[in-house]
Amino acid sequence: MTAFTALLNPISGSAGASVERWEPVAVALRAGGADVAMEPTRSADQARERAEQLSVEGRTVVAVGGDGLVRDVAGGVVAGDGVLGIVPAGRGNDLALGLGLPHAPEALARVLLDGHIRAIDVLDADGVIVPGNVYAGIDALSTRIINRHRRVPALLLYRLAPVLAALRWRPASFELTLDGVTTAEHLMMVVAGNSGRYGHGLHIVPSATLDDGLIHLLTVDGSASLLRLASFMREAKHGAHVDRPEVTVRTAREVLIRAERDVPFGADGDELADREVTLRCRPGALRILVP
Repeated sequence: MTAFTALLNPISGSAGASVERWEPVAVALRAGGADVAMEPTRSADQARERAEQLSVEGRTVVAVGGDGLVRDVAGGVVAGDGVLGIVPAGRGNDLALGLGLPHAPEALARVLLDGHIRAIDVLDADGVIVPGNVYAGIDALSTRIINRHRRVPALLLYRLAPVLAALRWRPASFELTLDGVTTAEHLMMVVAGNSGRYGHGLHIVPSATLDDGLIHLLTVDGSASLLRLASFMREAKHGAHVDRPEVTVRTAREVLIRAERDVPFGADGDELADREVTLRCRPGALRILVP
């Protein structure tokens, strides 16, 4: 009998959204003969630890929440050599979108019961497993604003936050080391892409794929005009922004990002660091259920 344990983030999306999203999926799983359990999470560390324990026990761990919970649970699944399922219940759900996961509960249950196990890369950010992206600069400041205004509707918040961030942000000098080669650059933002998607549907690093064994590093030059931010965001919905002269994309297997001053660093919707981070690609480290 297939055994599933759902780990729920009680603050994902609107109040109670994770429970509401999980219950019909659980009903469909039980109808399919599965052993189904549910547990709320209390913290990022507890979610990782519990996911590892459940993976070692042979249960499929289902993250019911947004990209932040998926990141935390994925860390435990990787450590326990388990299998991850996702029921998106957050505000962005960008990894689920990139994986082509359906929305309907019955369809999600079918993916969990009969889906394909895909081995995807993850970023190891100083020991933190990140399936999506790590970023620093104006977009990480946007993440901070988003997390401090959870009551604002998601679509509106994800469009307003970059504008508010632009009013507060000034470009910073960074030291970037890609596979041992170091450059000093004055940047508006830097994104290390694994999935390449964030911000409620933005295709921020369109060249990034989940299984190519590479980190795709996108940078935006510090001379870029903040007045053009709205058009930049529109273009980022489809990846057309990479054609701008101020945008550069490079690839590496290991990347060190170091800022000259404290700036926010984000990782899949939460803050990660404030000065530097070392990233290593771990090819095929996460096994995940997909259609």
